[in-house]
Amino acid sequence: MGIRHTEARIKILRIIGRLNIGGPAIHVVNLTAGLSPDRYTSLLVAGSENEAEGSMLNVARSHGVTPTIIPEIVTVFGLAPRDAKALWKLYCLIRKERPHIVHTHTAKAGFLGRLAAGLARVPIIVHTFHGHVLHGYYGPRKNWLLRRVERSLALFTDRLVTVSEHVKSELVSYSVAKAEKINVIPLGFDLRPFLNSRVHRGEFRREMGLSGETKLVGIVGRIFPIKNHGLFLESAARIAAREPCARFIVVGDGVLRHALEQQAQELGIAKRVLFTGWRRDLPTIYADLDVLVVSSDNEGTPVSAIEAMASGCPVVATRVGGLPDLITNEETGFLVQPRDADGMASSVLHLLENPEMAHEIARNAAIAAQSRFALKRLISDMDRFYTNLLEQKSILIPSAQLTGMRVTI
Repeated sequence: MGIRHTEARIKILRIIGRLNIGGPAIHVVNLTAGLSPDRYTSLLVAGSENEAEGSMLNVARSHGVTPTIIPEIVTVFGLAPRDAKALWKLYCLIRKERPHIVHTHTAKAGFLGRLAAGLARVPIIVHTFHGHVLHGYYGPRKNWLLRRVERSLALFTDRLVTVSEHVKSELVSYSVAKAEKINVIPLGFDLRPFLNSRVHRGEFRREMGLSGETKLVGIVGRIFPIKNHGLFLESAARIAAREPCARFIVVGDGVLRHALEQQAQELGIAKRVLFTGWRRDLPTIYADLDVLVVSSDNEGTPVSAIEAMASGCPVVATRVGGLPDLITNEETGFLVQPRDADGMASSVLHLLENPEMAHEIARNAAIAAQSRFALKRLISDMDRFYTNLLEQKSILIPSAQLTGMRVTI
């Protein structure tokens, strides 16, 4: 006999470590706002942002999402007394709301949220790996411990979700779970501002006092160790030696910004590197970039690459994480080996020196981004995913509507 609930809608309680600027925060806001209110009640819980990461709280509110903030959820490695307090608060909230599904995102939220959901006997527990911290972030001992923790958590998680096939393969290789327990659901965004970014062409250059002949190479995102901005600057120094008109744009902020500025000085390119801090007008910036670089040592599916592709800006990225699933080498962008400054510089210069090829790659990339990463597709995929889980658990929602799509954001 199925478990019958009196609720007329499916209740989702979604938990994320923090609403810092980046792909996971955009993703959870999109899902919370986009799932149809006729079929779903969606609640979002978030922790505290770290220093200089920026916040997307105002973005969430502008889309009609008011998160419940539990400040004790702090995304740092290790356990502290605040984690016990966060666990208790999550448990109490889950007991109060009685969701059908608890869906966690990012590592610390996945740890605390899944424990709380298990203790509260939530019918369905789901966790999304937007990437993972199982290599590249910490040393061998911590990596070993994190893999053991994820394997243990997976035992009482009904389904795991990843944003790319490559990330799924890595999780299977680390024995986090068997392949059949992991679903791949790619990211989805409202790409319209980026698809129309050409209307802003020239605006950023005028703001920065740069001529139309200047070659602009940029990087967008948190200035954080795993993003390896140092590799971007090492490549920039090599590009600058060959291309006197090149300038380099660093969009974003983080704890390593001062060290990065110092590195630019040491490389002799400080006058050719512009640090903009966080910017909200990313379509304007992508419209004027000749190349976007993703220099990370580990990634899920970087939003900056998708946004740049949708904007018609060629991308050169390291061959890590979900990037090989996103970029077809020499067709929708260029992939280089991680930590290879020479290879990255060579690929960027190839694009700068061959504008017709760069234009063709940019056109292919825009088509690929639009077809694969639409918000409407994400909402449809996630609604189908939740519906299948409820059916497998014989959980019956008496009067929920057939469609789970709203997508008005």
